This record gives sequence, structure tokens and C-alpha cells, in this order.
Amino acid sequence: MSQPSVCRLRCAAQNYAWGKLGTDSKVAQYIKGFDDFTIEPNKPYAELWMGTHPSGPSSLIAQPTIFLKDVIKSNPELITPELAKIFDGDLPFLFKVLSVGKALSIQAHPDKKLGKELFEKYPNIYKDPNHKPEMAVAITEFEALCGFRPLEEIIDFLSEYPEFRDIVGNNVTSSFIKTVRGRECSKNVEEIESNKVALRQLFTSLMTADPNNVLTCVKTLISRIQHYDNPKGSTQELLVRLNEQFPGDVGIFCVLMLNYIKLAPGQAMFLGANEPHAYLFGDCVECMATSDNVVRAGLTPKFKDVPILVNMLTYRYGSAKSQALTPIPYYNSPTSLLYDPPIEEFSVILTNLDTQCRSEVFKGIAGPSIFIITEGKGFLRIENKSEILEPGSVFFVGANVSITLELAADCDKLISYRAFCALK
Repeated sequence: MSQPSVCRLRCAAQNYAWGKLGTDSKVAQYIKGFDDFTIEPNKPYAELWMGTHPSGPSSLIAQPTIFLKDVIKSNPELITPELAKIFDGDLPFLFKVLSVGKALSIQAHPDKKLGKELFEKYPNIYKDPNHKPEMAVAITEFEALCGFRPLEEIIDFLSEYPEFRDIVGNNVTSSFIKTVRGRECSKNVEEIESNKVALRQLFTSLMTADPNNVLTCVKTLISRIQHYDNPKGSTQELLVRLNEQFPGDVGIFCVLMLNYIKLAPGQAMFLGANEPHAYLFGDCVECMATSDNVVRAGLTPKFKDVPILVNMLTYRYGSAKSQALTPIPYYNSPTSLLYDPPIEEFSVILTNLDTQCRSEVFKGIAGPSIFIITEGKGFLRIENKSEILEPGSVFFVGANVSITLELAADCDKLISYRAFCALK
């Protein structure tokens, strides 16, 4: 099955309940170009999957019955023989667009060891044995909870919100404060580990609290703060908003333990294995290892695996800024930025062409890549061939293939995100 080294893809959309509705969703906007697709105004469009994962595999737009995975299996040179051997002829990454209309679950993703154990023990819940590090780059303003807050912030919230103390209990509260107060910036290994043990005890007490007590405390909390003037993104606004979406859920109190992060377009965060997080609102591109393993514990009607979640976390703590991933120029390019997380499966290039720089030539990458156009119009040039680019255009590019992105004459912007894997 010989195929061109560059091909346009038809990608799968996922209609999870948390997705933005109708044309408000970037996912819906990007897939509306498919011949048989009509946007339904009251239907959620949550995720666009670009890759070979069996739960949403991409196919060739010119030959919809042929899937990208089959093409790669038959032509391993498209991802290089080395990567084909390491990843069993599959893409090393899954690339997505997310349109988040309401909060996703409080969750974490397993490392390779735990992923394998969960798959072997509970294959009906955890569908593959892989780990799932992931990175999100904002397309629009994007809100999330990510990683544990600085310990002094949590102490302040225990004082400010008596309902928080009532859930975890006075003994746990006192023990936490006594252990961590004044040791936020300690470099002593024993003190750091002691802080993590106390943080774990506090979080476990919260997530395993009696549901009836949680419901009572949530009602008391919301009745106390809902009439305040709560600016969007403030702690109290978040608490009220999450209760409107998931009334009485214990995950509401995670706002008081996890960092609140707001990303502007182009800003990114990297989520390593065993780190707690929850996306709250906005649109982003997301890249991850090829896995769909999620361990959930709050803000969801789905299965919650609280014992596994509280035991798997690293309990690292720090500021919201510590969760950010800062890009660097891609080979000194004036138009492209490289987001390069500390894992082998993927990196992402953001390219922004404008009237000052209307085109960019990309030398071949020593591995496979997939790119999507998120804004503007232009052209993809490969040798003597040309393809029209518009929002929602998705292309697979084989290893070591040079391409050129070019802005259309009647357009002032072309934005693309390109996920790739190359052996380092």
C-alpha cells in the first residue's frame, strides 16, 4: 500500500458532554469542512482526534476507507524504521483540539509502570498499558486547575473557608499546618518529604470525605459566598461556577488545593504523569502519548477511582508559574515557536505567518508529524504540488519531508500547530 508522504486527513470528533455547543466550539468549526458534516447547535463538540488511536483513528480524506495507521504499517519509512520498531508501527503521539465548555474531571494520568498494572487488572476501565504525559497550548483564553498550590496558600484557605476545615477535620488541619508552616521553601530532603506526606493526608481526607458531609459543606459554602461580587476567575467565582456544573461534588473544594491557571493564546503547560489537573474552559491544542488512560476523582458522573488517584500522585507543590512550559524559537525562526517537553514522544511547533513574513520553509523532520490550521488561509507547498489551507485542514507529513507554508495573498494571518516526534 504505497501512499504519498504527505496526505490530508479526515479526523474523528468526540461529543463528550463537557464540550462547547454548536458553532461556539472550535472543534465544530474545524470539522465543518467535511462534505457530510452539519453542525448541530445544541450538540457538544469536545475533541478532535488527529492520529492513530483506535478510539478515534484518522483516515485519508481522499480515501476515507484507508486509515492512517494502515498506511504507516505498510510504509514504516514514513515514521522511520527506528520509531516504527520502538512504537510497534504506530504514531508515538495523539494530537487533539479541545473545546471545553464546562469543567473536566479532577484527574491524573498514570506513568508507564502504573499504566501497565491498571491495564492488566482493569482492562474494562483502563484501555491500554501506556503512560499519558500531555501538553496543552491555548488557542483561546484557557482556564485550568493544575498541580498543588503553594502550601502557605492552602493554609490561608483552611483559615478563610471553614467549610474546607469541616470536611477534612480539625486533626488533619492542625497536623498539616503544624508540619508545613514555614517550610514552603525548604531544601531539606526530609522536610520536603514530610511536607508531601502532610499534603497527601490532607488531600486524601478531602477526597474520601463522607458524601453527606461534603454535600452539607458545599451548600453552606455556596449560600455564604454566592451573593458576593465575585470577579471571573476569582476563587469564589470558581467555587460557585463548579457547583453550578456539579452540585455538591467534592471536586469543588479542589479549587482550594490546586493552582488556578489562565493561559493566553500561545501559552502552554505540560502535565507529567501522576499530576492532578482539570481543564475548566476554553480551546486548546493538546498533545500526548498515545493513550486514553484517565484516573478520575471528582467533577464527573463517570467512574471515580479515588484510592488509585490519591496513591498515585507525586504531591509536588508550587506556584502556578511552575506549571508553565515556555517555548523557544524553532531553529531561530521569526515565525515559529517550539514547545519541547521533557519526554520523547512529542514536541509541538506553533507557526504564525503574517504580512511581515508570508512563508516559511521547513526542512524535513527526522520523524512523523501532523499539523492543523487553526486560523487564516494559505497554501502547503511540497515540491511541485500545492494544497489549499484553511481552518480545520489537517495533514500528516512523513519523516524527512520538506514542506513550505505560505500565506494566501488576500489574508493577513495563517496559524498552524504541528506535533512531531524525532529521536533525540
